[in-house]
Amino acid sequence: MRPIRSLVLLSALAAAGCVLPAKKVVRPVVTASPQTKADIWQGVANPADLNRIRRVATGWASGLAEARAAGFRDSIRGEGKLLDPDVALPRPAPTPGSYSCRVVTLGKKGGKGPAFEKFKPFYCYVEVEGPLFTIVKQTGSQRPAGRLWEDDSPNRLIVLGSLALGNEEEARAYGDDPKRDMAGVFERIAPFRWRLVIPYPVSGAKLDVFELTPVAEQPKE
Repeated sequence: MRPIRSLVLLSALAAAGCVLPAKKVVRPVVTASPQTKADIWQGVANPADLNRIRRVATGWASGLAEARAAGFRDSIRGEGKLLDPDVALPRPAPTPGSYSCRVVTLGKKGGKGPAFEKFKPFYCYVEVEGPLFTIVKQTGSQRPAGRLWEDDSPNRLIVLGSLALGNEEEARAYGDDPKRDMAGVFERIAPFRWRLVIPYPVSGAKLDVFELTPVAEQPKE
């Protein structure tokens, strides 16, 4: 008898103009995933440079192994933290100004030549360009220049840039000439000491490692 009474009650409510409330449908709220810091520089980097940066740990391992096997263990040890892949510190952003820079290469270039080389110091400069830092090698026949991008890792910045050659006053914009493009990782390795690591550079080495230390006499602003 209860089903009949329920039907009678529903009919009476409908006749009286009463409408039962519709069942509320809860719809999920869909939000776009926030853009990360890495998303920004990865949107700028070309596929070849993305691959180089992803393989930076492999570059360290193969470059150091090749140099040690070639008899440069003492030379590597003498460079201390510069050639230790695991010493990167938080807050890698450099102070704008002039730096004394030098480069050490690991791994044979194109399978030929020494597996470890270090070169005479030169000057480079870090400046602020809008929201980004830029780094420029000021002397030499090959002068890399690039912008420093924030990364999701708090211990590194990403460098995307290109090379100026010979008497050229400025390096070409990143992406204008893939043969000159460069990509690397910028890290702070000690107080007032930074490094720029370029994995698998166009020179053919496994790594180019630039050391940066501020010069004592800074130019006046």
